[in-house]
Amino acid sequence: MSAQKKVAFYTLGCKLNFSETSTIARNFQNEGFDRVEFDEKADIYVINTCSVTDNADKRFKSIVKSALKQNENAFLIAIGCYAQLKPEELAAVDGVDMVLGATEKFKVTDYINDLSKNEMGEIHSCEIEEADFYVGSYSIGDRTRAFLKVQDGCDYKCTYCTIPLARGISRSDELENVLKNAKEISAKGIKEIVLTGVNIGDYGKGEFGNKKHEHTFYELVQALDTVEGIHRLRISSIEPNLLTNETIDFVSKSNSFVPHFHIPLQSGSDTLLKLMKRRYLRETYDNRVNAIKKVMPNACIGVDVIVGFPGETDELFLETYNYLNELNISYLHVFTYSERPNTEAFEMDGVVSQKARSKRSKMLRGLSVKKRRAFYESQLENQLTVLFESENKEGFIHGFTENYVKVKTPWNPELVNTLHQIKLTKIDEDGIVRFDWINQPTFVI
Repeated sequence: MSAQKKVAFYTLGCKLNFSETSTIARNFQNEGFDRVEFDEKADIYVINTCSVTDNADKRFKSIVKSALKQNENAFLIAIGCYAQLKPEELAAVDGVDMVLGATEKFKVTDYINDLSKNEMGEIHSCEIEEADFYVGSYSIGDRTRAFLKVQDGCDYKCTYCTIPLARGISRSDELENVLKNAKEISAKGIKEIVLTGVNIGDYGKGEFGNKKHEHTFYELVQALDTVEGIHRLRISSIEPNLLTNETIDFVSKSNSFVPHFHIPLQSGSDTLLKLMKRRYLRETYDNRVNAIKKVMPNACIGVDVIVGFPGETDELFLETYNYLNELNISYLHVFTYSERPNTEAFEMDGVVSQKARSKRSKMLRGLSVKKRRAFYESQLENQLTVLFESENKEGFIHGFTENYVKVKTPWNPELVNTLHQIKLTKIDEDGIVRFDWINQPTFVI
């Protein structure tokens, strides 16, 4: 293959998708392709799709159009969750040449011997039962942090979710391989690793392609804490029923794990949690939050919540709102429920109007702003460590403290990807925190 062939990537959805896109891109580069930006002219465009939100489905067509604007003869490939769930739908989109399902996406370079445009998208998709092997991956989003995939798939049967249909059963990377990837990331000078997966608390299951367990999530955390050269490890999102007290205690004393947890709740009503077939009730969630705050009073806790699930009356929504308002948490990720064929919730009664969904979403987003503000205020005067990011945003450089407070200071390229001790002083008009240096770097005036 001639070296000048160019490939570009577009990723929709979660951190896991980003880590997988990075790995697939490295496969292309190993085959002699040059990787270019998506808004540049390329011979191949790969779109990694998502099925979690309605919006992601709709955006696919406009992304295809923008790729064809760059090169109308480009070869277009769709991969990812939506490609597994609705391959025929994506293959029928004008300009799409190939759709690869859950097991095929990592072998994409095997399928592209012929780059001539197809009349109709060619589909290579397995039955999801066949998605039972594990492909490790990691992505380097910018120079400061990397997303490291440790687990894939899910054995839970939440009634609103298509992820098990799109990604298959729960399976894990071998511990040795996770540590090898962590060392590779560390060797690139990256200071922070975010652990990612579909259900990372389930780590260990399927390490050998079956349900045999050799390791647990707790053991993974212990092993990663010993990798040299990594300054920060962050747990991205973990189910409340899988976050154990021993993991919480370990993080509180750890060398590199930071006091930041993202714990999906989905509803503050036990009635709805049962309808959603979540594996815990509110009491478990209370216990997790209290356990974290007891040993890490300054920990940041983020919460996923869904509004507009079938059967969510005004009373049940207010139960969620009031519960979250009282809870000692730091911010919310609010998802508006959207119907998904082939899920149990799709058939449920008590459909909530779009107008009500939108109003409830707005209320919870407002609550999130209030919660984040209160959390930031509670951190003023504290001495923390910031890791600076690589972007110049209107003359400022931003960074995050270990407990996920966003801070800023006038732009200085020498600060990129460096760690500094600071003292938080005040919240700016834009909601971002200003600080004083504890030990001012010599290059900062």
